[in-house]
Amino acid sequence: MSGPFDMTRRQFIKLTAATTGGLTLGFTLPGCGRNGATPAGEAVFRPNAWLAISRTRGVTVFLAESEMGQGVMTSIPMLIAEELEVSLDAITIERAPLSEEFGSQSTGGSTSVRQGWDVLRRAGATARMMLIAAAATKWAVPVAECRAENGAVVHAPSGRQFSYRELCDDAARQPVPAEVTLKQPEQFRLIGSNPLPTDCVAKTTGSAIFGIDVNVPGMLVATIRHCPVFGGRLARLDESRARQVPGVRHVVVIESGVAVVADHFWAAKQGADALTIEWDEGPHATLDQGAIFARFAALAESDAGEIVREESAPAAPAVQTLRAVYEAPFQAHATMEPMNCTAYVHDGRCEVWVPTQSPSAAQEVAAAEGLSRPREFLNKLRRKIDRAPLQDVQVNTTLLGGGFGRRLDQDFVAEAVQISKAVGAPVKLIWTREEDIQHDHYRPATYNRLTASLDASGNIVSWEHHIVGDSLGKSSGGATHLPYPMPNFRVRFSQADHPVPVGSWRSVGHSQNGFIVESFIDELAAAARQDPYHFRLKLLAQSPRAAAVTKLAAEKAGWGSTGPGNRHQGIAYASCFGSHVAQVAEVSVDTQGGVRVHRVVCAVDCGIVVNPDTVRAQLEGGIIFGMTATLKGAITIGKGRVQQANFHDFPLLRMDETPLIDVHIVPSTEAPGGIGEVGVPPIAPAIANALYVATGVRVRKLPILPADLITS
Repeated sequence: MSGPFDMTRRQFIKLTAATTGGLTLGFTLPGCGRNGATPAGEAVFRPNAWLAISRTRGVTVFLAESEMGQGVMTSIPMLIAEELEVSLDAITIERAPLSEEFGSQSTGGSTSVRQGWDVLRRAGATARMMLIAAAATKWAVPVAECRAENGAVVHAPSGRQFSYRELCDDAARQPVPAEVTLKQPEQFRLIGSNPLPTDCVAKTTGSAIFGIDVNVPGMLVATIRHCPVFGGRLARLDESRARQVPGVRHVVVIESGVAVVADHFWAAKQGADALTIEWDEGPHATLDQGAIFARFAALAESDAGEIVREESAPAAPAVQTLRAVYEAPFQAHATMEPMNCTAYVHDGRCEVWVPTQSPSAAQEVAAAEGLSRPREFLNKLRRKIDRAPLQDVQVNTTLLGGGFGRRLDQDFVAEAVQISKAVGAPVKLIWTREEDIQHDHYRPATYNRLTASLDASGNIVSWEHHIVGDSLGKSSGGATHLPYPMPNFRVRFSQADHPVPVGSWRSVGHSQNGFIVESFIDELAAAARQDPYHFRLKLLAQSPRAAAVTKLAAEKAGWGSTGPGNRHQGIAYASCFGSHVAQVAEVSVDTQGGVRVHRVVCAVDCGIVVNPDTVRAQLEGGIIFGMTATLKGAITIGKGRVQQANFHDFPLLRMDETPLIDVHIVPSTEAPGGIGEVGVPPIAPAIANALYVATGVRVRKLPILPADLITS
C-alpha cells in the first residue's frame, strides 16, 4: 500500500510540524473507543497525522487501515502506544479522514504493520518527547530528570507528575524534535504482548458495525440482478410483477444490471425474483472452461510471451530433465459478508458507508458516479490546483466482514451511488450470495509448463516456468524469485485474454505458485531419490531464515514418522510479503479417495512480532482459507457464465474438517514482515506432497478431487 509511509525524513518532519490547535478531524470507528467530538475551541496537541491529545478526550489514534479481521485496530495503536508510553485501553481509535496527511488509503498486500513499523513508532516517540519537554519547562527542571510513564510525565527526583491531558496545550507549543530515540526490542512493553483486542467487546456483543449493519434515516434497501453472461446487457425488462410485491418502491436500470429498491431486503429480493428479464448475452455466450484452458495450453507450448526474469551461469552437466504441467483454477473470494454499500446522493454531495479495503478508491468512484459532471470536473480541477481532497464526497469506512482482496474493487460502490442518485434517497445495496459468487473479481486461472534439470548430485541446474494467464501482476508472484539456487533460470509469461473479470485474491500469485513451485520441487526431490525435506534443506543452505523455518516445521511435526491411521506427511516452504513460512501437512486417504488433513504444523519467521495472537490467528485463517481452495471448490465457466452459485456448489471447509493447526513463531530481530496472507501459499503443496506419499499419485491440478487419487 502506498500512502503516508512513502516519505522522506524531511517530509516526515514537515508533516509532524503541524502542532497548532484545532478540532480533531475524523469519526469514531463503530464499536470502538469513546464517542463524541472534541469541544469547539479546545486546543488539540497533534504532533503528527496519526495522533492527537486533548484535555477532554485524551489520546486519539487515527487508523488509516481497513479492519477486516487482520487485527490492525489493535496492532497499529500498539506501535504508537509503545513509544508514547500509554496503555492501549486509554486510547480512542478513530477512522482517519481522507486527506493529504494520510495519502492514498488502501489496505492490502500484508503491508499495514511492516510499512508502519518505523513511522508509527516515531509518531509516538515524537509526541512523548514533546510532552516531556513541556513538563520540564513547567517545572523548570532538566529534561533528563523527567520520564514518560503510563500516560503521564513524571519528575523522578520529586515524584511530581502531569498527565498528558494536562500537558497537551503546552506540548503543542514545543518545537518538533529533529531526531527521536526509539526503544530497543528489549525495552518493549506492549510490542510482543497479547493485549485484549480493541474491538473484542464490540464484536463479541454484536455492537460492532459492519457495512451490512449500517442504518441511515430514511434508508431504502436494494438488491441487484446482473447479466449472468460476461459482457451481456439488458435486452427487455418486465417489472410489473416486481412492483406488486409489498414494500417494493422502485425498479432501477443501471449500467451493470437491474436493481429493485424496497423498504427492506426481503421485499427487494422477492421483487428481484419476480422480475422478467431478457438478456442480450453478447459475444461470450458460448465461452466455456475447456476453451479457456485450450487457449492457455496452446500458448504454453509456444515460445510466445514476455520473459519476466532470466539468469544464466555455467553449471554442471544435467543428467535428467523433468517436465510437468500444472493448472490453477479461477477462485472466488466468498467473503462471509457479501458485497454491500450504503449511498446517499443529495444537495450536490455524496455520502457512502462501505466496507472497503480502499476508501480512497471508493471516494473516487463515488465522485465519478454521484456528482454532476460539471461538479466532478471542478473537483478534479481544484485538486490539481490546491491538492485538496474530494470535498463533496464523504466515505465512512465500516468494519469488513472479510476482504481477501475482493474489496479493493469498488464496483458495488458505483452501483449503490447510481441507485441512490436515481431514487433520490439513501439506499443500502446488498448483493445476494448468488450475485456475490457469480460476479466476483476472481483469482486468475493459470496454466503452467515447467521444465527443470538435475546434475548427478541432485542439484537443480536449470529451471524454466512458462505461466499462461490473463494478469502478469496477479499471476507471477512466488514464481519469479525462488530461494533455491538455480544457475539457469527463466520465467516466461503469456497473456491469454478472456472476459472473466479477475482481481486480487489472498496472497495473489503466491497462492497458485506456492502450489506449483513447491509441488515441482518435490518432483525433483523424488527424481533425485532424496527425502523432500532434506532436499530443500540442502538447497536452502545459503538462506538461513528459510532454512530455519523449514527445519523447525519438520522437527515439530516429527518429520518422517507415520501417524495413526496410515497418515503421511508433506512439506512446503514459501517466502512472501517479507516473511518466511514452512508447513507440514499430515493426511490420510480413504478407499474412495477422500482426503482428511489431520494436522498442519506451521513455522513462521515474520521478523519482530507485534502481536503473537494475531500472527497465530492469521496463519490459522490463511491455512483454512488455502485448504478450501485446495480440497473443496473452484469457479468454472460454462455458456459464458459462472456455473457455481452458492455454498452448496462452492463449498467452504467445515469446522469438522478443520485440522489441528500448530503454529510456531521463530524469534527474530528483523523488521516485521507481513502475516495476513503468508499462511496460504504452502498449504496446497504440503497437502499435495503428502498425498503423493500416501497414494503415489502426483496432483498437478486444483482442487484435489477424490477421483484424482483413485488408481486402477
